[in-house]
Amino acid sequence: MKRLVLFASGSGSNAENIIQFFNQSKTAKVTQVLCNNKDAKVFDRCERLNVSASLIDKDVFIKDNTVLHFLQQEADFIILAGFLWKIPEKIVAAFPNKIINIHPALLPKYGGKGMYGMHIHKAVKQHNEIETGITIHYVNENYDEGAVIFQEKTAVSKEDSPETIAEKIHLLEQRYFPRVIESVILDINE
Repeated sequence: MKRLVLFASGSGSNAENIIQFFNQSKTAKVTQVLCNNKDAKVFDRCERLNVSASLIDKDVFIKDNTVLHFLQQEADFIILAGFLWKIPEKIVAAFPNKIINIHPALLPKYGGKGMYGMHIHKAVKQHNEIETGITIHYVNENYDEGAVIFQEKTAVSKEDSPETIAEKIHLLEQRYFPRVIESVILDINE
């Protein structure tokens, strides 16, 4: 049974979906959620789901080895579920191809620093894209540049607003993210 440590920054809907999926799995289990936002709703979700959640400090995360040492003891895989900080290189180096992120666009489009959430959906609409989607990828030392594991597309119509685009993306995230994580773990175990 592999141990998953999730990183989250916001409402935690992807974290909850992953926790619930792996509660039914013999492959892996979410053992901890780390969050960088003391007001994030993910803490309420974790309490309800009986999963340990901890607040992490930016200076400790970046400059100190406390989080790295914790992860080395407690995690087989790290999953970024709406986490907005860049992962320090020392953590990336310690977990090669074991840190997985989901991005709400078809990378390499609309990736990089500052490209998250509604910023992306507004850009998709502004550029009159006819499709968008999700990218699940490994994390490397650069924002949104790790090797792509999986992409899924959805159509964007002229009538779509950034909000309706966000709803379409959320459905894709909920449907695919846990399954892709599981397939990565199973592939590595073979």
